[in-house]
Amino acid sequence: RHLIQGAKSGSEPSDESAAMAVAREMARRVEPGHLYVLGPGTTLRGIGRELGVEKTLLGVDLFKDGEIIARDVTATQVAKAVGDNEGHTSIVVTPIGGQGHIFGRGNQQISPGVIRQVGKDAIVVVATTTKLAALRGRPLLVDTGDPEVDDMLSGYIRVVTGINMESVYRVSA
Repeated sequence: RHLIQGAKSGSEPSDESAAMAVAREMARRVEPGHLYVLGPGTTLRGIGRELGVEKTLLGVDLFKDGEIIARDVTATQVAKAVGDNEGHTSIVVTPIGGQGHIFGRGNQQISPGVIRQVGKDAIVVVATTTKLAALRGRPLLVDTGDPEVDDMLSGYIRVVTGINMESVYRVSA
């Protein structure tokens, strides 16, 4: 037993390289003609860089066909753009670090009505595995102000965590 070398264990990628992997994966998934409502945060800003556009850090931006079509939008602007795009829309958000909120804190421009219209299946949550691990098993949180939408979002959701990598994570109101 003392003559056998121990098995190798992989090391965690740095959070910066993990965030770059998430950004590359999202850039790979972008479809022409599809509207992307990009929430705030450094992870989403990294996605913007990977897409070759300047994403605002604290605002919600609209991305379509290789360009930001509107920066730092209001709830009214988001609703109009989603309505005009006839069902070809995704909402991309990241949890607030350490807290886990994906809706209702810092992205109120993405209204319950827009979330309902787009649907749970068109919501893309992105986060590094380190960010998810920092939650220590606590669920991702939603507080949209609409109990029906909060219930719709509760349960489990896929989280993009890297290139060809996803985790399934619990969401709670």
